[in-house]
Amino acid sequence: MTRQLRLGTRLALGLGALALAVFAIVGAVMVTSMKTFLDKRLDDQMAISQTGAAHDVEYYDKVTKLPPTWYAVVYKVQGGELKAQPGEQQPADREEFDNLAKKSLTTEQFSTEYLRGQGKFRLRACPIKDNEIVLVSAAPLEDRDGTISQLITVIVIAFLAALVTLVVGGQALLRRGLRPLSDMADTAHDISSQDLTDSADLAVRVDGNGGGVEVDELREAFNKMLAHIDTSLAARTAAEQRLRRFIADASHELRTPLTSLRGYADLFKYAAANEPGEREKHLEKLRSEASRMSVLLDDLLLLARLDSAESEPPLRPERMDLAAIAEAAADAFRAARPSHSLEVDADTVTMRADATRLRQVLDNLLTNAAVHTPAGTSVSLQVTASSSWAEVKVSDTGPGIPEADQSRIFDRFYRVDDSRTRQRGGSGLGLAVVQSLVQAHGGTITLTSRPGATTFTIRLPRHLPA
Repeated sequence: MTRQLRLGTRLALGLGALALAVFAIVGAVMVTSMKTFLDKRLDDQMAISQTGAAHDVEYYDKVTKLPPTWYAVVYKVQGGELKAQPGEQQPADREEFDNLAKKSLTTEQFSTEYLRGQGKFRLRACPIKDNEIVLVSAAPLEDRDGTISQLITVIVIAFLAALVTLVVGGQALLRRGLRPLSDMADTAHDISSQDLTDSADLAVRVDGNGGGVEVDELREAFNKMLAHIDTSLAARTAAEQRLRRFIADASHELRTPLTSLRGYADLFKYAAANEPGEREKHLEKLRSEASRMSVLLDDLLLLARLDSAESEPPLRPERMDLAAIAEAAADAFRAARPSHSLEVDADTVTMRADATRLRQVLDNLLTNAAVHTPAGTSVSLQVTASSSWAEVKVSDTGPGIPEADQSRIFDRFYRVDDSRTRQRGGSGLGLAVVQSLVQAHGGTITLTSRPGATTFTIRLPRHLPA
């Protein structure tokens, strides 16, 4: 396959072709104008010469004053025929003169003819006396043609020189002007040579300036595209890392109850054969571990549905009162956690949301406050609203969350105190579920914590986004 010329070369050649067409038109106009000018001047000279010779022709039947390279023939009507009179400056072959003279008995006539053995001449015939005497003069066109040829030569040489200069200089200027595009191409080749499979870093950018407004716009758009790709790569890498960590943590979390189930099943089998009185205790352990694994799988399934919300919307919004949801969550908390006191301050907040999922959010936050604080810790639940937003605050007076852990508190399977949480049956998914559900409602959740005061603040739009 023939290699395509570079853009700069193609533009230079195209510019040269356009210039060649313009030069050809200009040259043709110049040559035509010069030829017309020279022909008119020669015709005027012949007319003046014939006018000056009219007196001699009329009385002496010849021309006495004539340029040495010219020809002249005087015709008179004799016996009803037009006959040429003797003269000194007559051509050897008068056929063209005779034909033109017959047409000029009453009006002047011009003609350009090629005289045999003489070359090209300009002929002018004019009647000295109508229908009696006709004078035919001929001036050579050699000087005119020489002038035209010389003009054409000068034009061709000048235009060719200008064309070569234009193409070569234009190519150099275009190459310099297109250098920023070459830099972008080099940057693209540099990117294509990098392994982006596992990388979140695409630090290359197109530097420099020049090239005009259009190139600056293209450079800016190219850099914005690279920044977008860089951000997308970082997001993809972070997502893959989260997925790997999620899979590893999920495998670890599922392995623990499965191991327990297998162990208790063996004990149940042993007790059934040897110690019937222990069977119920081991059966209860089996139910407990199965229930724990069921909760873990439910949370994992919910998170998966929230992650794929575009294809499977996980919410069922309806008109509801957020204060009623808060009161129900508070009643359940007081019944399950009598060791913690709970204060509720809930304004009536009517909004569209998934009541079941918001109840799950409040249950998780309240349970989290009870699990991670000692008995006797005060917990508070506050619900307020503005015209567009509803705000929920869950606070406790416990020891607080270490600052180093606050940035990862919503990560899946993350535990502030891994050993204590595992003993209490926590999977590390509660706050991750809370955050995903809040975000699915179009809201935000933030954490502020210090010893003696920990607060989770949720802001929800009162109308779900379309």
